[in-house]
Amino acid sequence: MSQAGVFITPSGETYRDRKRYSWAISIVVPMVAVVGPALFFATGNALLLWAPLAFYYIVIPVLDMLLGEDTSNPPEEVVPQLEEDRYYRYITYALIPMLWGVWAFSLWFIGSQDVPLHGMIATTLVIGLLNGGAINLGHELGHKKGKMERWMAKIILAPSAYGHFFIEHNKGHHRDVATPEDPASSRMGETIWTFVLREVPGAFFRAIEIEKTRLKRIGKPFWSLSNEVLQPALITVLAWGTAIAILGIGILPFLIGIAFWGMFQLTSANYIEHYGLLRQKLENGRYEQTQPHHSWNSNHLFSNWATFHLQRHSDHHANPTRRYQSLRHFENLPTLPNGYLGMFLIAYIPPLWFAVMNPRLVKHVGGDSTKISFHAAAKEKMIQRYHLR
Repeated sequence: MSQAGVFITPSGETYRDRKRYSWAISIVVPMVAVVGPALFFATGNALLLWAPLAFYYIVIPVLDMLLGEDTSNPPEEVVPQLEEDRYYRYITYALIPMLWGVWAFSLWFIGSQDVPLHGMIATTLVIGLLNGGAINLGHELGHKKGKMERWMAKIILAPSAYGHFFIEHNKGHHRDVATPEDPASSRMGETIWTFVLREVPGAFFRAIEIEKTRLKRIGKPFWSLSNEVLQPALITVLAWGTAIAILGIGILPFLIGIAFWGMFQLTSANYIEHYGLLRQKLENGRYEQTQPHHSWNSNHLFSNWATFHLQRHSDHHANPTRRYQSLRHFENLPTLPNGYLGMFLIAYIPPLWFAVMNPRLVKHVGGDSTKISFHAAAKEKMIQRYHLR
């Protein structure tokens, strides 16, 4: 392997990773969050605090449409070399202090500057969105086997007070995905506003039960420092306590608001990633092995660069320890028409979501109702409306 992202296959062929330096976008995109405060300091116009939000929710989906999709894959022969190249890991490592720094700066900005309420709301939503990105970074790091990366995952999950995701996602969601047992898999006919009420508490309690079982198996009490739900929670208490000590108790509503919007970005991702898809139950009572077609996929360029290929979700669920730079495109997958942020906006308007996604789901399963996970209250309506058999 050379130093410039050029890899040599065992047969002597050369592969160049043309996306190698595009991953740096994942560091640049969070920095857009400070553009709003910078413009406010320069002009005094609080309306400009909404500019980063417009970039994230409008400009990025438009860029996804303009740049299109990338369906290229690295040759399997070079994947071991690609995954050993530490450059890709350093990108994720560099993002940790970046996200913590933007979070701390924004709390200082809200807590110390004379900003109107709408400007505070804008800043809360922007940093909450970045907290959603932090959860995604924790997602990438938390799947790895190395102890250092797993601790990094806990550290980056702490500002959002969502450290239990480290346990729930890896040991719960990946086990139960696309089944009725999974609170983090949405169902056909279920709105995101109904889903969030099922997903958030369901994920939390599943994490608690999983960790209780693990600790009991190794002879450790639940209330101990061995508890991997409590570990990131303690970092959260330290970080939030420090913010309150410096900025006063008045910062607490913003801490909560930022954490909530970050959590809701994860909920939004979970909602769109497996909507209506269903793994079949086998004769032995177990579910079939998770396959790429059990997740909605998106190959849109810009948002994938900004999210470490999270949107190649199909390969991720089929091969969860595979590093982001190696995730593959497959043909004939259920496919989203835009990147995640564009799809989030559609999901927030249920009639629009159903109009866009229900026909895609029906087409993907060939009109077979036995291959769809239904929201119970909407099942008969969905079957009749889409003439499912």
